[in-house]
Amino acid sequence: MEPRTAEAERSAEAERAAEEERTAEELRAAEELRAAEELRAADVERAVEQALALVGRQAQAAHLPPDRSDETGGSARPDGPARPNGPARAAGSARTGGPARPARPAPPAAPGETSGANGARSGAPVPPGRPSAAPLTSTPAHRARATPWSEARALAERLGRAAPRAAHRLPLDRSLGHVLAEAVVALTDLPSFDTSAMDGWVVAGPGPWNVREGEGLLAGRGTAEPLPDGEAVRIATGARIPVDATAVIRSEHARTDVAKGMLHGTREVVPGQDIRPRGQECRSGDLLLPVGTLVTPPVLGLAAAAGYDALVAVPRPRVDVLVLGDELLTGGLPHDGLIRDALGPMLGPWLRSLGAEVTGTRRLGDDADALREALTTSDADLILTTGGTAAGPVDHVHPVLAGTGAELLVDGVAVRPGHPMLLARIADGGPYLVGLPGNPLAAVSGLLTLAEPLLRGIAGRLPQDAYRASVREAVQGHPHDTRLVPVVHHTDSVVALHYNGPVMLRGIAAADGLAVVPPGGVRSGTEVEILDLPWASATPWTEGCFT
Repeated sequence: MEPRTAEAERSAEAERAAEEERTAEELRAAEELRAAEELRAADVERAVEQALALVGRQAQAAHLPPDRSDETGGSARPDGPARPNGPARAAGSARTGGPARPARPAPPAAPGETSGANGARSGAPVPPGRPSAAPLTSTPAHRARATPWSEARALAERLGRAAPRAAHRLPLDRSLGHVLAEAVVALTDLPSFDTSAMDGWVVAGPGPWNVREGEGLLAGRGTAEPLPDGEAVRIATGARIPVDATAVIRSEHARTDVAKGMLHGTREVVPGQDIRPRGQECRSGDLLLPVGTLVTPPVLGLAAAAGYDALVAVPRPRVDVLVLGDELLTGGLPHDGLIRDALGPMLGPWLRSLGAEVTGTRRLGDDADALREALTTSDADLILTTGGTAAGPVDHVHPVLAGTGAELLVDGVAVRPGHPMLLARIADGGPYLVGLPGNPLAAVSGLLTLAEPLLRGIAGRLPQDAYRASVREAVQGHPHDTRLVPVVHHTDSVVALHYNGPVMLRGIAAADGLAVVPPGGVRSGTEVEILDLPWASATPWTEGCFT
C-alpha cells in the first residue's frame, strides 16, 4: 500500500476531530435533556404527593388536626407499629414527549420509622386512635437533595465559627458559662509571697529549736519578723514565712519539751518542706487561660486568685424558639386529636445547657403570617422552629422562607430520624434559622446535627471532642441514611436503647449519648462515633427496662 500523502493525513485528522466534537456535543445535549426530564419528573412527583396529602387530609374528620410526621407515612402509635401507608402514589410521572416514568420505591425504613415524610410534627407522640394522614413519601429527588449527615454538621460548625463575635466585660459573678474573648494573664505571682502549706512550726537552722513565745504567725497578718537560727514559732496554713526560715514542721511531726521550752522533730526535716514558694503556681505575665476557654467555676476561682474582678467574654447566643402546630396542648391530657407539646418544655433548657440565652418560647400554631412576622422581626442570633418543615398543606416553613428571601443552606439531611430538618439564613443579614421536625426524637436529631454545632461556633466554644465506642450488640441501620440511636455506656461499650422511634422520648430520656450508625447498620463490637449529651457527665449510667 502506498503511503498516504501529508495532505490526506491532515484531512483525515481534521475529520476525526470534527467527529469527536460532534459526539461530545451530542452527549452534552443528551445529558442536559435527561437532567431536565428528571427535574420535571421530580416536580410532577412532588405535586402528586402534595395533592394526595391534601385529599387525604380533607377526608379526615374536620375537628381533627392534621397528622404530620417527619418520618411516618401513617400515624405513628407509641404502643405499637406504625400504621400502613395511605393511598398509593401515582405509578408514573408525566414526561414531555414520552411515556410516564414508573416511580421508584422509597427505601425501607429503620425500626420505628416508615418511609413517608409527613406524619405527626406535633412535638409529642401521636395519641392512639388518631386517623392517619395521606403520606408524603420520600422521593428519589428529595433523597438526592438531602445533605449527608457529616457534611451538614460540618457546615453548621463552619458557619458558627465564621459568625462575627462581639465581646463584653462581665463581673465574675455573671461570667459563668461564657467563653473568654480575651486571655487571662497572671497579674501577680501566685502565691505572691512564701506561705506555709501546713499548720505547725516554722523553724530556722538545725534543731532542736527554742520556742518563741506568743500566738504565732497567722494568715493575713502582714510581714513576719526575721527568724534567727535555732528558733521556732507556731504558724498557720497560709501565713507568711519569715525571712531566713528553713522549713515548716507539721504539728503531728513535732514534740515540745514544755519544761525546757524546746521543739524536737520526730522526722527528718528537709529544707523547704511544706513551704509554698512565691511564684510556685505562676509568675506575673504567665498565660493562665487562652481565648476560647469556657468559664467554669474553677476558672472563676483562678481568675479571682490572679487578681481579676471581671472577664472579657463572648456574649451568649440569643435564640428564639417558635413552636408550630394547631394540635398542641400546653397542659392536661391529650384529647380530641390534640396532643401535648413536648418540645417547648424541652428545648429551652437544652439550649441553655449549650450556652445559649433563650429569649422566649412562642407558640404560633399553623399561622403563616405570624411565622413571617416572627422571622422578619427577630433580633436573635438563631431562630429555632419546631414542625412545619415537610410539604403538607399547613407546613409553612419553606413557603415563608422563600417569601422573605431567605437563603436555604441545608434542605433535608440524610439522617434518621429527622431527615426534613433544614438550615437557612434570613435575608439582609438576619439570624440563622434551624427548622426542626416536629417529632420529638427527630427534633433532637436536628438539634444535635445543626443547632448544637452552629451555637458552639457563635458562642466561641470549642467543637465537641469526637470519640468512638464499640456497640455491645448489633444495631440495625437505615439502607441509605445515617441513623442516630440513643445509647447508654456500659463498662467498655455502649448499649442501644429501646423506644428509639422518631416520636419517642423514652429512650433519649435514659440516654447519655447518641450513636452515629452508618447506612446498613453495624455488627456487635463495631466502633461508632458517639455524640455526648450536655448533661451526660452528671447522669448515672442506667440500663434497666430501656435496653
